[in-house]
Amino acid sequence: MYIIYVKLSFLNLYCFRLVEKMGQTLGCVQVDQSTVAVKEHFGKFVEVLEPGCHCLPWCVGYQLAGLLSLRVQQLDVRCETKTKDNVFVTVVASIQYRALADKASDAFYKLSNTKAQIQAYVFDVIRACVPKLELDSTFEQKNDIAKAVEDELEKAMSAYGYEIVQTLIVDIEPDAQVKRAMNEINAAARMRVAATEKAEAEKILQIKRAEGEAESKYLSGLGIARQRQAIVDGLRDSVLAFSENVPGTSAKDVMDMVLVTQYFDTMKEIGASSKSSAVFIPHGPGAVRDVASQIRDGLLQGDSVAH
Repeated sequence: MYIIYVKLSFLNLYCFRLVEKMGQTLGCVQVDQSTVAVKEHFGKFVEVLEPGCHCLPWCVGYQLAGLLSLRVQQLDVRCETKTKDNVFVTVVASIQYRALADKASDAFYKLSNTKAQIQAYVFDVIRACVPKLELDSTFEQKNDIAKAVEDELEKAMSAYGYEIVQTLIVDIEPDAQVKRAMNEINAAARMRVAATEKAEAEKILQIKRAEGEAESKYLSGLGIARQRQAIVDGLRDSVLAFSENVPGTSAKDVMDMVLVTQYFDTMKEIGASSKSSAVFIPHGPGAVRDVASQIRDGLLQGDSVAH
């Protein structure tokens, strides 16, 4: 099937060429859509032929000089130049242009190489604009460069029958080493900002942690003070109540009894806990008397120092 399809394609092309040759022999010419043809009489321009079928009696000197496409064409131009800070860059410009139907004769006869002409103007404008800008400004002002190229091309090419549809600066390529250095500078700057932000965050955390610890210690101190105040108040009330209910007892006797009670409660708590460490303390009723005397001596010394 593929061989049959190829043969039919060649046959259709052969028939088309044959009909075209026969049409030219009979003096008939076909002009396709979006295309114009240039008609001459013995080498002199006569008129521009619109799309369709036209009669050209070659026997009396008429001929078809050539065809001119009216479609939008694109030309990509790569121009190497230097910026103000001595960095070589390659600027890639994309030029979209087309021939004007009402100036088809100028477009056909006045220019022999349209692309070379456009390329020359692009080189001239880019190499005049970019050296005035630094590398960063070149990236930022690429639209201004494209506008300058378009204005210059529009002014120059309109005289030759061409319209500049649009001009784009599609890429600006610095040297590979410059591009790598720019990336390293950017990465270093971002790392510096990240380090600053991280240090600031750690500083805030330490401040908040210190404030929390200070507040916690302050509240803990208040709690301990209130606890001790409550203990003192409770002991005072207990001593007064015991002295009133048991005649002949002094405050010293009551304190000794309270200390003995606290001593045995502490020993009970140490023995009841399974995770407590071994504690070696002198055990005996006489040890309580020694503790009580030490507490009383300390209170008396403190009271004498205060007064």
